[in-house]
Amino acid sequence: MSRFKKMSHAIWHCTYHIVWTPKYRYRILKEEVREEVEHCIRMFAEQKGCTINELNVQSDHVHLLIMVPPKESISGIVGTLKGRTAIRVFNKFKSLKNRPYWGNHFWSKGYCVDTVGLDEEMIRKYVKYQEDQEKREEKK
Repeated sequence: MSRFKKMSHAIWHCTYHIVWTPKYRYRILKEEVREEVEHCIRMFAEQKGCTINELNVQSDHVHLLIMVPPKESISGIVGTLKGRTAIRVFNKFKSLKNRPYWGNHFWSKGYCVDTVGLDEEMIRKYVKYQEDQEKREEKK
């Protein structure tokens, strides 16, 4: 089976590692909020025709390894994921919006994106096991 996906006039393999944080990097992505964020990211990515290879929602940031069709821009995908998850989280957890530090923003303005080439398996393992590594380092 080929690692490439097919469209009517193109074959492609566009994989990206994307990281973003909640506003002020607050450790807010826990329990029900974490579950809602993960659910929303998966749902909205699928709507855009993307394939999630790995997703790790940690308490203060999100790691995403995602295949994006070439017809979609990365800034558009990130904007959709961040914007629509923020709306859903604020609607579901109304108490968050009442806190004075949020305003109308759940996520910080920026994000980090890197293309993934032949090192995809190594990056996949990093995304999957980074939280475990951080916990081990905190215990030291």
